[in-house]
Amino acid sequence: MDSSVAPESPARTASRSNLKTQIVVVGGGAGGLELVRKLGARFGRERHDIILVERDATHIWKPLLHEVAAGSLDANLDEVGYRGHGRRWGYRYFSGAMSGLDRARKRVKIAPLVDEDGREVMGAHEIRYDYLVVSVGSVSNDFATPGVRDHCIFLDTRTQADRFRQRLLNQCLRVSRTVSADPSSDATVRVAIVGGGATGVELAAELYTSAAGLRHYGLEVFDESRLKVTLIEAGPRILPALPEKLALAAHKELEALGVRVLTGAAVVEARADGIVTKSGEVIEAELRVWAAGVKGPDVLADLDGLEATRSNQLVVRPTLQTTRDDTIFALGDCSSCILPGETRPVPPRAQAAHQMADTVFDNLCALMQSKPLKPFKYVDHGSLVSLSQFSTVGSLMGNLIGGRMAIEGRLARFVYVSLYRMHLLAIHGWLRGLAMIAIGHVNQIVRPKLKLH
Repeated sequence: MDSSVAPESPARTASRSNLKTQIVVVGGGAGGLELVRKLGARFGRERHDIILVERDATHIWKPLLHEVAAGSLDANLDEVGYRGHGRRWGYRYFSGAMSGLDRARKRVKIAPLVDEDGREVMGAHEIRYDYLVVSVGSVSNDFATPGVRDHCIFLDTRTQADRFRQRLLNQCLRVSRTVSADPSSDATVRVAIVGGGATGVELAAELYTSAAGLRHYGLEVFDESRLKVTLIEAGPRILPALPEKLALAAHKELEALGVRVLTGAAVVEARADGIVTKSGEVIEAELRVWAAGVKGPDVLADLDGLEATRSNQLVVRPTLQTTRDDTIFALGDCSSCILPGETRPVPPRAQAAHQMADTVFDNLCALMQSKPLKPFKYVDHGSLVSLSQFSTVGSLMGNLIGGRMAIEGRLARFVYVSLYRMHLLAIHGWLRGLAMIAIGHVNQIVRPKLKLH
């Protein structure tokens, strides 16, 4: 099946789209969703057809997935439905996952769509493009460590975060019942988190917030003392993206909560009952989370000759065009962009994806008008890591002497929350975005603190 666009009416849309410039964006993460909103708002549906291809039906900001996993955020209240968003902003959403590319014919190959029972909803087909933007984000990199795929949970998607939350609640319930039957029991919920980056650190802290609140939701004999979290990092310290002083502050904060922090502990195997380190220690845990590294999805490793790194990221020029095709752009975590004068690629952060979306938008407009394209300029606004309600540590680019200031406490928490608010404004516009922020404040007051279903 060779469909020019989304298949709600293949024959009609194919003939109609032949008259339009067709821009296909694959991936509805932070960068991709911001880009299609800007393209739709700029061009509408008159002479351009803006199509978003995304496997999931809804969007949630990926830095919030650790809160979804811990149950402290109800994703149903924060998610954005692509269909309604597309109707509002003038682009079309197509449910599907890219399986390949035909650059000669300018076609994106879409894998078959199946339901939860494995039955095919829609067969494999193709979508025509004049310009293509790949924004599929990243997935966890297990570095081929034995047992990880079978025994660990990743936090790349909403589905995975929901799965972890349900397993966590089930285990908390088991321990609560055990302690109710035998108050002298030393039963605990043991969680091993591999990876001392932002995701691992934030999840470890968020779990203690959730555990402390469970006693108010029917588990009267369960509290944070029944939670045993081990954070395992192969490097010499956690949070390598932050200055050492701030990483040390986060380390101490985690230990004060009760987290056992192991550094210099490479993992060699994951088992059904725990994690094995290079030293031979077996860290027993009912729940095992892998957050040790990222890579591009496997489909990018051989995308019809496009240049890719060993970690499956598409190599792009400073204009964010792929090195072997001027009509194909890549942005966000799935791209590898080394700017002039730099030796390392732009880091895979949400702020980078946001800035890249702006550059790709400008360059698509310039390319269609045969105007010069501008190079991407990355402005590092710093890094922030939230330790749930307990603390926030980070570094920001400021106007102080030396250009960098370290911030902690309430100011850091304010800035951390502001990053998400900026994302809401970018995908909803100022009017609706401000309304969503206001609704979020109301939900914090009237909604339950934990999502237990």
